[in-house]
Amino acid sequence: MKLLIINGPNLNLLGKREPGIYGDQTFKDFFATLQSQFSETKLSYFQSNIEGEIITEIQKADEDFDGVILNAGAYTHTSIGIGDAIKAITTPVVEVHISNTFGREEFRHQSYISPNAKGVILGFGLQSYELAIQSFLS
Repeated sequence: MKLLIINGPNLNLLGKREPGIYGDQTFKDFFATLQSQFSETKLSYFQSNIEGEIITEIQKADEDFDGVILNAGAYTHTSIGIGDAIKAITTPVVEVHISNTFGREEFRHQSYISPNAKGVILGFGLQSYELAIQSFLS
């Protein structure tokens, strides 16, 4: 099983960005934990603050991966292009969020990803990524 984790804008700042919401662990450190925990699964990781780069990675994933775990960050609520990219590929995508977006500002309640995703996992901190991986393995 080959899975690609894609993180969107500002998620490169995990560990120092709003630790009360996002925790104090960097994604690099957490990704190493995931690779150890799911050693039988080939995990890859991509992060960008640029919408077009995220779209390109989603499109490329259709050829190379069995699934995509996507935390598009703020683009979740604004990017029709990312939603369309997910709709255009056959590789399943699980949308994840570290925080419970429905417990935050109202604009975060809208997702252009959810209608085209295999599923949505949110509000479990970094464990949301673990749950997404498990969803592909079960």
